[in-house]
Amino acid sequence: MKVVFVHGALVFDGAWWHRMVEPLGALGLGISGRRAAELRSSPGASDKAPGDMYADAYAVTAALGEEDEPVVLVGHSYGGMVIIDAAAGCGNVKHLVYVTSVMPERDETMSSFGGAREPGPWMDPHREDGTMGVKDEFLPEAFMQDCDEPTIAEELERVTRQPVVIFGQTPRAVAWREKPSTYVVCAEDRATPPEAQWGYARRADSVVELPTGHHPMLSRPELLARVLAEAAATPEE
Repeated sequence: MKVVFVHGALVFDGAWWHRMVEPLGALGLGISGRRAAELRSSPGASDKAPGDMYADAYAVTAALGEEDEPVVLVGHSYGGMVIIDAAAGCGNVKHLVYVTSVMPERDETMSSFGGAREPGPWMDPHREDGTMGVKDEFLPEAFMQDCDEPTIAEELERVTRQPVVIFGQTPRAVAWREKPSTYVVCAEDRATPPEAQWGYARRADSVVELPTGHHPMLSRPELLARVLAEAAATPEE
């Protein structure tokens, strides 16, 4: 069984998942060779112009097509928006895991997450070029308060801007209606309130609550690895 990760918005690669390799390996799970699918909307993923959420979903579907083993597909934050579209109809995806994530219906968008009408104070939209970013000064306390200083410094280097259009696009399919799913509520997440997470979590087949902030893959990788191992062991319906 392989684990394929899809990272969140406003970061440019999948290195956010590097601390998961060892704890997953100890539990008998492998990680896709690229660790995480490269999202087309993230500058730095390629030398082409950034794409949108549908281009991201296509990239994930293509990555899944390269795997020769059953897959647990994990979406973190915005990544949940991508996997719900990308995994539909993919026979090798055996379980979906949403980590402090959107888990939308067909008519829901990333910007509707938690019912917020305005972006959080850490968001930094640029109308002139149609992109969204995050203000670095808010990142440690809002997103990484349970991470150590070296980790925070490392991940600040991976922050980027993405097309604002991705926050207003709806999925073309709803994979969680056809595949088993687990939702991971991060109870100490300051950026995505736990009550908002629970609003989506009720749609999942199972729910696990972890005592972490927004990035459990960095602060408590061993806890998240156990959740993924349990998801991998879930019998197919």
